[in-house]
Amino acid sequence: MKKATPNKRYIVIPDQHLEYVDWPAYRCVLKAIPIIRPTGFINLGDVGEWEHASYWQWKKKARPPIDYQLSLIDKDIKIVNARMDLIDAVLDKCNVREKYLLEGNHDNWLNQLVEENEHLISTSHKYGKGYLFRDAVALEKRGYAFYPVGMRLKIGKLYFYHGHLIKGIDHPRNHLLKWGINIMYGHYHDVQQSSITHVEGEKSAWSIGCLKRMDYAANKFLMRAPTNWGHAFAVVDFWSGGKFSVAPIRIIGGQCVVFGQLIDGNKK
Repeated sequence: MKKATPNKRYIVIPDQHLEYVDWPAYRCVLKAIPIIRPTGFINLGDVGEWEHASYWQWKKKARPPIDYQLSLIDKDIKIVNARMDLIDAVLDKCNVREKYLLEGNHDNWLNQLVEENEHLISTSHKYGKGYLFRDAVALEKRGYAFYPVGMRLKIGKLYFYHGHLIKGIDHPRNHLLKWGINIMYGHYHDVQQSSITHVEGEKSAWSIGCLKRMDYAANKFLMRAPTNWGHAFAVVDFWSGGKFSVAPIRIIGGQCVVFGQLIDGNKK
């Protein structure tokens, strides 16, 4: 029997919120990449929390001068870039050159800040020039293909985007009903999958969780409300005709299993 070999294999990661990243979950991804040996890498966005750029941060109090706000944002930029460096170093070591970043709604808060303060589009900071999200994390230098917030990436017969445009408790099914396409996204921080049958065949949608901490200190806006969040990432294989197979990888207690191998993200 001929061994099936996928034409391309991608590792897909959901919301990291890197200032508040869950380190065991993130280390699981870092350790999984050399095992998976992907062709490409897809980041579904909300790379940073960017809370100091958010208008919600100042909803109940006067917004401070922009220079004070930038002093806080610069610290976020430093943290996010340093933690992005970790995954880019592993990808480089594994010779992964095909990289995509799909901007999330939190990432877009930086863009909204620039809209309010136009001079920030060319203001220098430690990692380059400009406070637009793509510039703040030096995406061009990192070699990522950039997809602005809401734009969908299509590979084979599967679409990818951040996930924020269609709402509801059963958001995978809602994506299928409204868009009628195979799609994978993050945003909601939970792990769900749904399928429905169209005239041209089955379509499926995957929500693949997050890599963010789940404690109160990292999520005060939830006011201690219980959540159904889950840590996860996904491996997607593509072969002829755009056909694909999705393997969600759950991270439980900072551990996961990839290709039969236990990965412990609790250990550095």
